[in-house]
Amino acid sequence: MNVSSPTLVEASGLSRTYRMGSSAVPAVREVTFAMAPGEFVALKGPSGSGKTTLLNLLGLLDRPDAGVVRIEGKDGEAMSEDERSDLRRDRFGFVFQTFNLIPVLTAEENVAYPMALAGAAAGARRARARELLASVGLAEKVGVRPDLLSGGQRQRVAIARALANGPSVVFADEPTANLDSHTAEEILDLMREINRSRGVAFLFATHDALVVSRARRVVTLHDGAIASDVAA
Repeated sequence: MNVSSPTLVEASGLSRTYRMGSSAVPAVREVTFAMAPGEFVALKGPSGSGKTTLLNLLGLLDRPDAGVVRIEGKDGEAMSEDERSDLRRDRFGFVFQTFNLIPVLTAEENVAYPMALAGAAAGARRARARELLASVGLAEKVGVRPDLLSGGQRQRVAIARALANGPSVVFADEPTANLDSHTAEEILDLMREINRSRGVAFLFATHDALVVSRARRVVTLHDGAIASDVAA
């Protein structure tokens, strides 16, 4: 699929190989991909197809062995680690299958944490964290720690945290993997609503048919390469 400009995330000739002992295992092979602002895209494929590796490369969590990633036209491979970290903090959100919340912090504190890293004032952090938690249906859980929340509630906190600094795109790695089907539907409905109302793009790495069914574009990976790229 050809995505018209402007592009939000773009990869050209992206490859990543891992070493396992004396063997070289190609995880991503010469991937060229572009994503426009406001898209809702699923990277689909079985375990080992390269989904998570590609997501990590596009989200600047890893560097490729070959090729380049551009974010809003900026070359991610030419950036220092500090510049990449600042870009991730300010322009990206991340949602993981294991939630990755800080267990000793409350829901509000978890959501406020990225804003603290960005230097926001305490009062502004608290107000925005509460607004975001209310927007994901957790207004009554601001002072609750993750171990007292259900899986679905923890994922909602993770989504609110991902939105804390007003990202252009949220990278979601198997966000429904640890949820029952009903909760997974609720989480996907929430993400679609955020996509619609806030214009935040979403890029999922998933093998969940439910996630794929909700995507508006499906990119299928096979052995680290793009096998198909179609509008859903």
